[in-house]
Amino acid sequence: MEKPMGINAPEVEAVAAKAARLGAFVAVPLAQRYGPFAKRARELLDEGRFGPLSHIYVRINRPGPTRYETWDCPWMLDPAESGGCLRNLGSHGFDMFLHLTGEPAEVTGAQLSRRAHERQVEDYASVMLRSASGVLGTVEVSNGFPRDGTDGEWKIAGRDAILTMKDGVMKLATAEGDETHPGSSVTAPYFAAVRDALNHWQKGAPPPISVQDCARAVRLIDQAYECAGALSQ
Repeated sequence: MEKPMGINAPEVEAVAAKAARLGAFVAVPLAQRYGPFAKRARELLDEGRFGPLSHIYVRINRPGPTRYETWDCPWMLDPAESGGCLRNLGSHGFDMFLHLTGEPAEVTGAQLSRRAHERQVEDYASVMLRSASGVLGTVEVSNGFPRDGTDGEWKIAGRDAILTMKDGVMKLATAEGDETHPGSSVTAPYFAAVRDALNHWQKGAPPPISVQDCARAVRLIDQAYECAGALSQ
């Protein structure tokens, strides 16, 4: 695993500014956008099926921190070089919220915990968000799954419909009943994200997910650390 382009918003924003100045192609594989939940949610939003949005929830729980030692990446457990699950996984949850609302957002509350693994970096984080128009969000991330795998859940709720995905099942609830689609993978399709970025680069098109998108998510991560009283840098 390579080290990140930056561990806080000023560092990532500096990369974004340089990319803009040079007209460089800089893509970021925020792969949750390519998953079945995000694609279906985007379709329903475009069709106006949700009505006014109420809230969005994202939970991403990955295996414990020892995986980084196994991968010879001990820097991932050093708060001076990386950060815990909020730095590592939070960008995916925050980007999902920003992507689906299409609005800027602010952190309204956050809490961290190191109780499960007692490392220097947190193994659990829960963050509350509010978009510019008042859509609420909760992003919950953790390095606490007890084996190789993922415990994930996604929800977008509005006045007229609620779309959820949990345990590989995606369900749309409306006044008419439930529409269920079994067999949806909870694993982020990173290869699809990388392939799409390469296709855009080969065509001379702008990146599908840019470093500016990443910077917006990292700004929320910084706000969450500040809100929790544990800014990691």
